[in-house]
Amino acid sequence: MKTGMGMAKEIERKFLVSSEAWRDTASPGASYMQAYVSVGEDRNVRVRLIDGESARLTIKIGHGMLSRNEYEYAIPVEDAEELVRAAIGTVIEKTRYLVPHAGFTWEVDVFTGFYSGLVVAEVELESEAESPPLPSWIGREVTRDRRYSNMVLATEDLAGELVHGISHSAI
Repeated sequence: MKTGMGMAKEIERKFLVSSEAWRDTASPGASYMQAYVSVGEDRNVRVRLIDGESARLTIKIGHGMLSRNEYEYAIPVEDAEELVRAAIGTVIEKTRYLVPHAGFTWEVDVFTGFYSGLVVAEVELESEAESPPLPSWIGREVTRDRRYSNMVLATEDLAGELVHGISHSAI
């Protein structure tokens, strides 16, 4: 993902996390409050408040679960707080950790709040053909499972299904 001006192609794969071993090499976590302001069939606008100190507005366009166009901009924290209050559905709360592995940086999201218990890892790629070596703590791939999209988590109530069923059955 590129930030600032212009468009970037976001290519990422998403997995469930099967153990706590990632914590050994993880960065300190950053607290995210993420809310969706607008959602459409092939696009969404989200706001993200990071550690209550910075904020970003992101527009994603595209049908793919693996690859989409992404535009992201810094916005004032006060604007982000107002947009969070105007959110559609559930505000996503999570702590994000960065975990290096074999030349790739994995983002491990530990959900709190409504989706407490759900842990997923994403890795951004340069191309759809790129195949990073998977760390030992990676579980089932859920890249194309729309239920694990943050937008779907925010706009549909999947807590019982994902937190108490699917995610734990893959561990």
